Amino acid sequence: MASSPDERMIEPKMDPDSLFLEEVFTDRRVGTIRRLTPVKGDGGIDTARSVSYVGETQVMTSMGALPITFELEAKDLAEAAAKFGPEAKEAIERTVRDLQEMRRQAASSIVVPQGGMGGMGGMGGVGGGGGGKIQIP
Repeated sequence: MASSPDERMIEPKMDPDSLFLEEVFTDRRVGTIRRLTPVKGDGGIDTARSVSYVGETQVMTSMGALPITFELEAKDLAEAAAKFGPEAKEAIERTVRDLQEMRRQAASSIVVPQGGMGGMGGMGGVGGGGGGKIQIP
């Protein structure tokens, strides 16, 4: 028996023990740094958890802007800003490698029709059935 859309929907629930105050810093040129300060459910700073920094930049592609997000291991904002450039460069290079691998996998996913290449090019119709169509999984 099929369940209704309401039964399949997962209720989004925010964890009050995992909240962060998010601040955004930017040079309005190469990207932004997000400082995530852990807070308690009442909004007070949670000193039991550490502050984290996240860098964000984007690169232009033929399909438009591609956002790149990466962690910045830093003890303060100044250190995060100093590490931004090298970490952004590494994240961009990693993204380019991942995209190239995805393209390679997509290019190699062409499937030869079932029944082999029968009926094509001098086979005299022996082996039949293939129909010469390419199937994309």
